[in-house]
Amino acid sequence: MAAAAGPTVRRRQLGAELRRRREEAGLSHDEVADALTGMSQPKLSRIENGRGATKVDDVKKLLSLYKCEDSDLISTLVGMAKNGSQRGMWWQSYSAHINSTLGDLITLEATASSVRNYEGAFVPGLLQTPAYAREIIKKLNMRPDVNVEALVDVRMARQSALTRSEPLTLWAVIHEAAIRSGVGGPTVMAEQLSRLIDRAAQPNINVQVMPVGAPAHHGMGGAFTILGFPQRQDLDVVMVDGTLSNLWVEEAVDVDVFAAKFDAIRADALGLDDSLAIITDQRDKIT
Repeated sequence: MAAAAGPTVRRRQLGAELRRRREEAGLSHDEVADALTGMSQPKLSRIENGRGATKVDDVKKLLSLYKCEDSDLISTLVGMAKNGSQRGMWWQSYSAHINSTLGDLITLEATASSVRNYEGAFVPGLLQTPAYAREIIKKLNMRPDVNVEALVDVRMARQSALTRSEPLTLWAVIHEAAIRSGVGGPTVMAEQLSRLIDRAAQPNINVQVMPVGAPAHHGMGGAFTILGFPQRQDLDVVMVDGTLSNLWVEEAVDVDVFAAKFDAIRADALGLDDSLAIITDQRDKIT
């Protein structure tokens, strides 16, 4: 795997917002470069295209030049620049084993307030046990150089977002086929189902099951994850799972489509109590 490239999703969003503000101010690249010391046209182009970290001072200078008076937006964009330039985060020691998508996901989970996730084939990573995660990672990674144990460690460390002082709110809808699968054998699967039962008891975690007999539903299009952020809803992003790589959906109008899709999936799934009953029943059957 390639080394992690850093929080590229946030850099692109920051750059796109700064570009919109410049265009609203009616300024060209050359006019901005002439107005600000140390801001060349190539540098501004790199910032707006999200290529590399953006300095906080540059963000402040640009927004001042663009006469942006939205204090909430200014605070958010400055925060994005700060986060985008951070180094030495816990996962950096695993950077040789983390691709850019996973690096983005870890960074975004650290600052997100909510995650909405539909999975059709397996239990979501934030709810997996080490043994279950090990089996899934081994099967889904076809490359011989993958360090499975390093990726298991990373997946377990990500779960701290659910127990931090201001924990992530997780709403997961899992297809019944994943609940009744035999990943790792009865012992591994029973432990995983017990973990789901325990996690579902936490106030910040909701788990629903999409029943096998459900009619056509929006989850049939595949797994996806919506990450929500407290500052501004238009900063929410979606990760769509793919075979060789995952796709980030960043445009607000497209994210809204996935949000509506998740609401429809949630409505078609079993209720929380019935979902817990199915998980418990399956756990009891194999223990």
